[in-house]
Amino acid sequence: MYRSHNCGELRETHIDQKVTLSGWVQKTRDKGFVNWVDLRDRYGITQLVFDEDRTSSKLIAQARDLGREFVVQVKGMVIERASKNPKMPTGNIEVLVEELTVLNKSKTPPFTIEDETDGGEDLRMKYRYLDIRRNPVKNNLIFRSKVTMEVRKYLSSEGFIEVETPYLIKSTPEGARDFVVPSRMNEGQFYALPQSPQTFKQLLMVGGLDKYFQIVKCFRDEDLRADRQPEFTQIDCEMAFVEQEDILDAFEGLTKHLLREINGVEIEKFPRMTYDEAMEKYGNDKPDIRFGMEFGELNAVAQHKDFNVFNSAELVVGMAVPGANSYTRKEIDQLIDWVRRPQIGAKGMVYVRCNEDGSYKSSVDKFYNQEDLAKWAETTGANKGDLICVLSGEANKTRTQLSALRMELAERLGLRKPDEFAPLWVIDFPLLELEEETGHYHAMHHPFTSPKPGQLELLETDPGAVRANAYDLVLNGNEIGGGSIRIHDKETQGIMFRHLGFTPEEAKAQFGFLMDAFQYGAPPHGGIAFGLDRLVAILGGQETIRDFIAFPKNNSGRDVMIDAPAPIDGEQLKELHLKLDIPPN
Repeated sequence: MYRSHNCGELRETHIDQKVTLSGWVQKTRDKGFVNWVDLRDRYGITQLVFDEDRTSSKLIAQARDLGREFVVQVKGMVIERASKNPKMPTGNIEVLVEELTVLNKSKTPPFTIEDETDGGEDLRMKYRYLDIRRNPVKNNLIFRSKVTMEVRKYLSSEGFIEVETPYLIKSTPEGARDFVVPSRMNEGQFYALPQSPQTFKQLLMVGGLDKYFQIVKCFRDEDLRADRQPEFTQIDCEMAFVEQEDILDAFEGLTKHLLREINGVEIEKFPRMTYDEAMEKYGNDKPDIRFGMEFGELNAVAQHKDFNVFNSAELVVGMAVPGANSYTRKEIDQLIDWVRRPQIGAKGMVYVRCNEDGSYKSSVDKFYNQEDLAKWAETTGANKGDLICVLSGEANKTRTQLSALRMELAERLGLRKPDEFAPLWVIDFPLLELEEETGHYHAMHHPFTSPKPGQLELLETDPGAVRANAYDLVLNGNEIGGGSIRIHDKETQGIMFRHLGFTPEEAKAQFGFLMDAFQYGAPPHGGIAFGLDRLVAILGGQETIRDFIAFPKNNSGRDVMIDAPAPIDGEQLKELHLKLDIPPN
């Protein structure tokens, strides 16, 4: 038996008991006449003591030879600790060691295995198995497991059936790039790794499993960010015989359950906002509503003077920043420089100080009087002590720029509190998006999304005006889930494919299996998929998903620990019928 107890459970009630512990050496302290060793495992730390008066010289010599991260087993007696440590759960006891066995020695780790480590991110990614020993990473993985178990528990209790779908599927032209897998037995042909189990879960609805879920790996070969990985995990769900309201109610229930069980937070009702309203008020379709700073469109009250910057703009839009009139001129200039960065792309920013005496001071006083600025304040909802920030230009770009500034200011002002949760449904998305470069439409969600009832005919006359029976769940400014009511008949699906530029032959080649299935009694159905990585991070008070993934990739999509992706040898290429024309180094 390697251990009778773990390193986090011994208390004063165990005093005078013989125990066996195993774990890693956290640190050692040699005071000459006594040696202490902190022994760590997943559950905590227990102090071991080697005392000249009560311990053999051989054992003390063994203890002095221990290095950091040695794996050891000890047997001994639980005794009361003379100098107690109230900051440790085990701080009232220690183990007087009677027997020590080194199970495995360790090289000196490349960084300290402590909460506050001296290892940089790249180094810790390379030695991720050591990083996992640190409490912040270990606790994040335990937290992820807890969330996942609560998801399974809740959905199972609501009658959902967990079904696994294939990982080796057919490549499709919609969405992001596929990761492809060559087939050895079918020369010149390839599987694709799924970007989502979309068509399979729809086929499960055709098959009569009216409530499906799966916690599933998905793959997208796209550019990476801190909150995006080439492989990610979805909570994938589908329901039959439902309308949009049924889906929203069902997954409000799941989200409420998680917030209650994981974070101890009760939320009664989730507000709803249309896509158009979200873009108008916040400049993006996943607004953080934990704070205000809603946009006010100023065209009507700002384009009547001789300020050509505003007069020539498609949109003049501003927001009131609470309490920011206290900003110095230097701080405001820094904000202007911030919005001018290439990542944001604004040409500049106009500002208005809302003074405590009710007067206004702006960067465009030459063109606007106090009455004008009072109307700006009214439109943006500004109060005394606030700062109004105004951008102008092409409508969509300007809203995006002001949205970025809103989030930056909220961060600086401490308004994005990780222990506050503000969920929001965004509904009524456009069905199609126009690609400016090609002039062609593509599906905003995916080609199986149903248009809102009564809007199918608009596809022929005004496709950009068609609204989708689609919805996103937003939490604290992050999209954590998205879905739609699906098309469930072959004719409508064919119309949709045609408007997306598929010929009938292409549609049949790519999705004939699904359209065939629709001819055998497909029920009305819809669903949603949550990004588990992002959901877990937000519930954990963070927004970087990498911290909650056991073995993440870096920003280049590489696993630096195992050095992947990597070349394969010529024999493997030959078996796969592949030839790579790679120039020599």
